[in-house]
Amino acid sequence: MTTIRRFRCEDLLHFASVNLDHLTETFNMSFYMTYLARWPDYFHVAVAPCNRIMGYIMGKVEGQGESWHGHVTAVTVACGYRRQQLAKKLMQLLEDVSDKMDKAYFVDLFVRASNMPAIKMYEKLGYVVYRRVLRYYSGEEDGLDMRKALSRDVEKKSMIPLKRPVTPDELEYD
Repeated sequence: MTTIRRFRCEDLLHFASVNLDHLTETFNMSFYMTYLARWPDYFHVAVAPCNRIMGYIMGKVEGQGESWHGHVTAVTVACGYRRQQLAKKLMQLLEDVSDKMDKAYFVDLFVRASNMPAIKMYEKLGYVVYRRVLRYYSGEEDGLDMRKALSRDVEKKSMIPLKRPVTPDELEYD
């Protein structure tokens, strides 16, 4: 039976195999440690009965006013554990934390424009493309900023798509 629990420091020594997918962004250890220290409620791992890490999600809460939102920094599932709805369960966990604990207006994430399986999965989870970010990935590939409104955004204003693409320097970072 799969266990989903908070990510722990020692998990950093055992999750490299999950990051082998070419579409998964891999960060340095201090980046993961910063997320673990600052946003522990947004960093979870799915573990198999044999204690093998199956996947994880890491995110944060950021913004101001009606831009206060949960952000999915990374969600990935190891190849051998896909098609078991682990990503869906991890996403729901982050959405619940954003909605119930932090009273965010929406959750957002960035995905490569070419990653159709992920885009389709996010659409099934209720996300829409809010805007295209030109050359977001390594200055080469466009990214899609996808959003899902939470209960605080009653009118779903956060999901109204922008009419034009933006460049990475036009993004707001908090």
